[in-house]
Amino acid sequence: MLNKELEERFIRYAKINTRSDENSPTIPSTENQFDLLNLLVEELTEIGMEDVKLDPDNAFVTATLPANTTKDVPNIGFIAHVDTADFESENVQPQVIDSYDGNTIVLNKSLGIEMDPETFPNLKNYLGQRLITTDGTTLLGADDKSGIAEIVVAMQYLIEHPEIEHGRVRVAFGPDEEIGRGADHFKAEEFDVDFAYTLDGGPVGELEYESFNAAAAKLVVTGKNVHPGTAKNKMINATDVIRRFMNLLPEAEKPETTENREGFYHITSMSGTEESGEVSLIIRDFDSDKFQERKQFIQDCIDKINEQYPYDVIQAVIYDQYYNMKQVIEKDMRAVNLAKKAMEDLNIEPLIYPIRGGTDGSKISFMGIPTPNIFAGGENMHGRYEFVAVESMVKAVETIINIITLNTKASE
Repeated sequence: MLNKELEERFIRYAKINTRSDENSPTIPSTENQFDLLNLLVEELTEIGMEDVKLDPDNAFVTATLPANTTKDVPNIGFIAHVDTADFESENVQPQVIDSYDGNTIVLNKSLGIEMDPETFPNLKNYLGQRLITTDGTTLLGADDKSGIAEIVVAMQYLIEHPEIEHGRVRVAFGPDEEIGRGADHFKAEEFDVDFAYTLDGGPVGELEYESFNAAAAKLVVTGKNVHPGTAKNKMINATDVIRRFMNLLPEAEKPETTENREGFYHITSMSGTEESGEVSLIIRDFDSDKFQERKQFIQDCIDKINEQYPYDVIQAVIYDQYYNMKQVIEKDMRAVNLAKKAMEDLNIEPLIYPIRGGTDGSKISFMGIPTPNIFAGGENMHGRYEFVAVESMVKAVETIINIITLNTKASE
């Protein structure tokens, strides 16, 4: 039953274009995110959740599964995001592969798009399983629509099985996580839980409570354009200024050369002419002191370049995006320990390692709700090779239910 319900819900959600837009100032950043948010209001109401509402201020859908026990049980929350990443998300057409045989998957025959296990060795972990893939022209949206489907199905299961004793459970589905703004307006006090989980991880077993400290910088470069034939000692070429800045960045400290707990600098976009230019970059580090040093290093590079010109050719804004949630969660490890035991009871090996990124939980933890991240099952996120196994989603549902039941037993 879980398999069929999960597959149908996930595919229904995946077909809705919910791509977010970092250049939009609205909440949510794209109007079509409301298509899924409004559908979730309907579906949560249909399955019997209470206090279902869509908050117009922050575009979060929240709902409550009331406690059916008289025990003094901590309130738990489960959170997922509705938006998808910056990749083609119009006309998503999920494909289902029953009992994957280990061979190359033809995603789109006419375009010659294939997913080869030699290139994607993670496919070999899913032999015999039921995979949901893209048609090769869009992303899938398992990040994080698999998490949404898992939370909804888990709540539905508990409602249909009132014999399972549980405390009060809250769920939340929000916008704009992929552009780093979704949780900015989350109303943690109103959510009213002792701890929570984001269902936003990858393969089965992921349990993460350590994230990057994150900052972004935007550099605006003002040059001076002069005819190149008479430019000596006059021209200030903005593109050359950008080149000088990039040459100062450590070659070994970028995403493609770092791993584990190593931080980095990452240019996300740049543009320019002789007259003007812009550079956007992100700064990441797990260690708080090194994070501050990295931000200062960028400022020092800018100052060094500006000193070479008669005016400040680079104006920059450097701002923090989120912080390492470990700083909060390590003071209250109930959520982590509970999830770890819930997985072990289901013969799932907990995979505990730092997220080389961030989740809504990174911000929500600093709002007073310790919020680690657990697996939702998706692989190869944010692109045409994304896929999820139905069996992985089932294990996520079982983990949610076991977290909730163990939470009740722990209060005995």
